[in-house]
Amino acid sequence: MKKTLVIATRDSALALWQAEYVRDRLEKRFRSLDVKLLKMKTKGDKILDQALSKIGDKGLFTKEIENALLDGRAHIAVHSLKDLPTVTPEGLRIAAITRREKVNDVLISKKWKSLADLPDGAVIATGSLRRTAQLKHLRPDLEIVDIRGNLNTRMKKFRASTWDGMMLAYAGVERLGWASRIAQIIPTDLILPAVGQGALGIEIREDDTETARYVRALNHEATAAAAAAERSLLYELEGGCQIPIGAWAREVDGRLTLDAMVASVDGTLRLDTRGSTQNPATAAALGRRVAKKLLANGAREILDAIRAEQP
Repeated sequence: MKKTLVIATRDSALALWQAEYVRDRLEKRFRSLDVKLLKMKTKGDKILDQALSKIGDKGLFTKEIENALLDGRAHIAVHSLKDLPTVTPEGLRIAAITRREKVNDVLISKKWKSLADLPDGAVIATGSLRRTAQLKHLRPDLEIVDIRGNLNTRMKKFRASTWDGMMLAYAGVERLGWASRIAQIIPTDLILPAVGQGALGIEIREDDTETARYVRALNHEATAAAAAAERSLLYELEGGCQIPIGAWAREVDGRLTLDAMVASVDGTLRLDTRGSTQNPATAAALGRRVAKKLLANGAREILDAIRAEQP
């Protein structure tokens, strides 16, 4: 008899790719497992006529899926790590973080090859305040339009539009087989990614030791250390996915190095800093240290002003 595990997942094409990736890896590693998918819609999937910054972001793409864990309908939840709030609901825990894909954002364009090629006043679509702030800092002349929906929906909207470009995460574009549509992979020294971008977070019930034993095999230690630094920074800044915070932790010359930035929505202000540690076990402390440095340099005033304008 095979052991059945159920993965709760959003029902978008990208979310299903992610859940199927985890399912396939588990079944390949453990021949005794039969892994099924429980497909769901979240609040963030249903409200498409408002900007994310106008409806709040705590659990926007995760709450319904986490409820399926808590009430026993599912054993595992698979999330894009960048969608997971830094505070995990009571009774749940992140049991594994998968190997990270490229962290970069990308430019999708029908005509232009890079951000530098865009003409004055070019129109760029994105649903992310983080991208908006960094784009406006680089190119104050750009016009930014808000776009919502899953990647398939956004791609259809873009193709039907007269917009000059659209910003997406490389990981999602590559996973859906759309790499040929990328005009530019944007360097991280221009635009820093979202916290956790490119990695998957595997969430389970806190007391489910049997499932933990299975999913532990999918944990990638270097990515987990990077995620710990980035998520600790985000927690210290009291940020969310709709606050203009960018972060990227990775190994540089044998040290875990964290680059981070906070920007105003209009891009007029951008603060950057960096920190590193020799010991990956102190990744969370690194995130806190870099966050405190940003706050001391003026990030607190930027973030307070942004929060005052949000629900």
